[in-house]
Amino acid sequence: MTLRLVVLGALLCSWTVSSEVVPQADFNLQGMAGKWYLIGFASNAEWFVNHKATMKMGTAMMTPTADGDLDISYASRKSDDTCWRLNNLAKKTETPGRFTYTSERWGQEFDMRMVDVKYDEYALTHTVKTKGTDPTIITKLYGRGVTLSPEVLENFRQFSLGTGILPENISFLPHIAECPAE
Repeated sequence: MTLRLVVLGALLCSWTVSSEVVPQADFNLQGMAGKWYLIGFASNAEWFVNHKATMKMGTAMMTPTADGDLDISYASRKSDDTCWRLNNLAKKTETPGRFTYTSERWGQEFDMRMVDVKYDEYALTHTVKTKGTDPTIITKLYGRGVTLSPEVLENFRQFSLGTGILPENISFLPHIAECPAE
């Protein structure tokens, strides 16, 4: 774990110099399979700034496809206790750990990279969302359980800061009851 944190720290320093965020070198698509809890969320996007106070921890079911894509099904409780759900099929690119998908609902393109993954513990993702010429950065921290170590939380915070996200726009989401399976 210590070596992984040192390597991540070195990568964080290099990312502040370079605008190109690269996926984890030894990315394993099958290792992503299963349930993940969305623990951390960060973005300077106006919609996020306006809604971050009401966001709660949700779940993501990640299912690798036979073609090498990643089917992602999100579920989260809203403030009225109903469930919000979203499905995306993230299409593989030539770079392992990098996926793209389009939101027909919002007319946006997403470029997602799996930056740092310890498959039995956490996954840190970096996504550039584009609508027209307006790019937005989103970083997410997923956990296999509802809690992660202070070191992993701090690495997520530092990574998010290194991408230009303001400190006040880095959120650790409160745990609430999960949405029932569909």
